[in-house]
Amino acid sequence: MALEKTWRWFGKNDPIKLEQLRQFGVEGIVTALHHIPVGEIWPKEEIMAVKHEIERHGMRWSVVESLPVSEEIKICSPERSLKVDNYIASLRNLAECGITTVCYNFMPVLDWARTDLHFKNEFGTESMLFDYETFVAFDVFILNRPGASGDYPQETVLRAAEIYQGMTPEESNTLAYNIIVVTQGFINGTVGNVLDFKEVFLKFLDRYRNIDTEILRQNLLAFINDVVPVAEECGINLCIHPDDPPFPLLGLPRIASTIADFEWLFSNCTSLANGLTFCSGSLSVRPDNDLLEIIEKFSERIHFVHLRNIKRSSERSFYESAHLDGVVDMVPILRLLLNEQQRRRTSGSGDPRMPFRPDHGLKMLDDFDRQSNPGYPLIGRMRGLVEIAALQMGIERSLNN
Repeated sequence: MALEKTWRWFGKNDPIKLEQLRQFGVEGIVTALHHIPVGEIWPKEEIMAVKHEIERHGMRWSVVESLPVSEEIKICSPERSLKVDNYIASLRNLAECGITTVCYNFMPVLDWARTDLHFKNEFGTESMLFDYETFVAFDVFILNRPGASGDYPQETVLRAAEIYQGMTPEESNTLAYNIIVVTQGFINGTVGNVLDFKEVFLKFLDRYRNIDTEILRQNLLAFINDVVPVAEECGINLCIHPDDPPFPLLGLPRIASTIADFEWLFSNCTSLANGLTFCSGSLSVRPDNDLLEIIEKFSERIHFVHLRNIKRSSERSFYESAHLDGVVDMVPILRLLLNEQQRRRTSGSGDPRMPFRPDHGLKMLDDFDRQSNPGYPLIGRMRGLVEIAALQMGIERSLNN
């Protein structure tokens, strides 16, 4: 029994339709109520409408990705209590509708970051790239965040200055727009598509001016202590997504980047409802992250799996590569995950389906002729799904022989 093959679907506005997904073996859907504003309650009737639509096409709603944690909770603002109550109400409604795996993240302001959404590799396919020095150019010279230059080594700032000086005004504005609006807007963008997006973004960043790593950790722990008992009671597994990329940006702390971060989180709340989304792409950006050790240490807490690969161009720069071609060796990763699945089947503890999805994908072939969200082409993700499904079938048979 292989890991459950799932697919991220962005609802009725997604150009990829549910009836297409069934044609190439997708078993479960990963989605959210994207039309509900962040911090509001997800009504049962809205949840059931999406669930019925998925089931009508022969699949199940496997994972909520995501039920977003509002900025008010992350910064512990006066509205925190209301937002936590709303989050708990949404968890209860999801459980009553039979949906029991919820992915979330605790990244301040910016969920994920890339500097090039159309990076062309040597094969002619297209993916996304994060170049650290270009991001520094955005932060220091385009965004003009107060004190930004002091957050980076001087040699990095000097190189960023050279990059910025080589940009046209149109290029610098496009870079800022992509980082602040495009990569965030189709998920749960903080800023929205407004004319003064840079100014609005700076105001959100300023709300964190007195929040360091320890304070953000305590805010996360307070959230976990509030919601995990409810999740446990309802039979829901919460699973935090690692930071993407897994190091500080924009002067903001990152607290879900390393094995030490997860050890801290899980030692402070030992319930298995306090779980992990294992994302090979995000975690592998840091050379000091041992992905196999992370699986071995937290295997019973892995409720959801993102499989993605990257190639590094420097210590903090990378681009997304084919699922089986990059710094991540998928063979031992899948072997450990399948071993954990077998343990769950034998012991009767935990969800043995262990849903995985091909996280992002290369734009290729007819993908260039169709609309898609950044990182989410049809054929490129289909390629990843098929490659991983075939690989785990071979591993599974070798384990059973």
